[in-house]
Amino acid sequence: MTTTDLNIKSTADLRLAAVNAHHDNNLEQARNLYRAYLHNCPKDAAAWSNLGALFRKQKNYDMAVAAHMRALELEPATPALMNNAANAFYDAGNISGSLKLRKEVIKFEPDNPDHYASLGKCYRGLHQMGKAHKTLTKAIKKFPDFAELHIQMAFVQLSQGKYQEGFRSFDWRWKGDELTPPDFAFSKWNGEPLKDKTILVMPEQGFGDTVLIARFLPALKQLGCTIKLPIKQPLRRLFSTVQNDVTFIETKSELDNCDYWTPMMDLPLYLGATLDTLPKPTRLFIPEDASARARKITAPYQDRFKLGVMWSGSVTYRANHKRSFSHQRFMEFCDIPDLQMFSLYKGPLLDAFHADGTSTFIVDAAGNDRDFADSAALMQELDLVISMDSAIVHVAGSLGIEVWNLLHSEPYWLYQPFPDHTPWYPSMRLITQKKIGDWDGVFDKLKTDIIARIKDWKQQ
Repeated sequence: MTTTDLNIKSTADLRLAAVNAHHDNNLEQARNLYRAYLHNCPKDAAAWSNLGALFRKQKNYDMAVAAHMRALELEPATPALMNNAANAFYDAGNISGSLKLRKEVIKFEPDNPDHYASLGKCYRGLHQMGKAHKTLTKAIKKFPDFAELHIQMAFVQLSQGKYQEGFRSFDWRWKGDELTPPDFAFSKWNGEPLKDKTILVMPEQGFGDTVLIARFLPALKQLGCTIKLPIKQPLRRLFSTVQNDVTFIETKSELDNCDYWTPMMDLPLYLGATLDTLPKPTRLFIPEDASARARKITAPYQDRFKLGVMWSGSVTYRANHKRSFSHQRFMEFCDIPDLQMFSLYKGPLLDAFHADGTSTFIVDAAGNDRDFADSAALMQELDLVISMDSAIVHVAGSLGIEVWNLLHSEPYWLYQPFPDHTPWYPSMRLITQKKIGDWDGVFDKLKTDIIARIKDWKQQ
């Protein structure tokens, strides 16, 4: 669509058209209109900030930072522009830059609780948990009903291994902006006695968290209740043994006779989880047809060290750009003798994996997986799994498979406070970026460690 089609006769019309397209989520058109406008009016700081927000929404974080820096150059002391820039800096991995802006913007708007929540998040991202806790504690006293402060406090407490405090704070997620509690005719469970009651357990996050928290279902069952659990198809076969404790449901009609519902992430709170009392990972079921399929894939490589690799999680996850990296990184290991790699990835990035020839060297072992049972069976045939943080590492950890979990510099609370392991999965090794975005350092270490691991394998 041209400016003529939009009836644009002045730069003011051009600016308005850009803003309207942006509001309508027509991002490509808005970007082109902002560009045309800013070529004519380069000193409009607010327009530069709008463009930065647009780039951030498109996950083009470097461009977002560049646009926001131009805005701040023009108007360095405008709170709204500073706040927008701080958001972009954080997403681009410049947490120190974001922190600096957060401190400044609070001076202008000391009564805005959002700024304190974001400041706490910055401290947490920099692993300054003491400062994060102190900042959030003071802010919660000042703004006791602001949900995001409690949510950020939850992540701090969980990262410190303070599970009871952390999961209690995490209950504030239902009062924040991102989640809406389900509208059931029965009450949310808050720890009431469950003998002879029926409780609906609701998975609320990704597949990995469902695998993680399923370990608490047997203890919930011991409270004398009947458990109903909606389970998505990719986990259904893998969770077959879980049916000893729960009833899988698929339709709303199966909600009849429920007395309570609970989000799955509440189970550690009400079942008293601590670092010292964590249940073992949930038992998973691998069907024989999945095992036979896995053996067929790996059969030609029995004389080689078999390494499963994974480079990306769900591309719709908003922080996937931080936890993931290119599949080509694993090509750095192709010159290691006696090594054969197998891709564990399934998803929209598979086409690029095939298009550039990488799949010639790394066997596409998962592109046609039917579900996580197929993934689990394949991993059982491998000598080692190396993956960014994804559902795959939870499945591997639950099966007791040796898995090296590659973490960006702001790891999930589950992988703290210990530097190289988590009590949730004894077979898991954690390898975390030393500096923000530094996958080079991670992969340099990996190569040395893989060579050593293969040497041990050959001596067995």
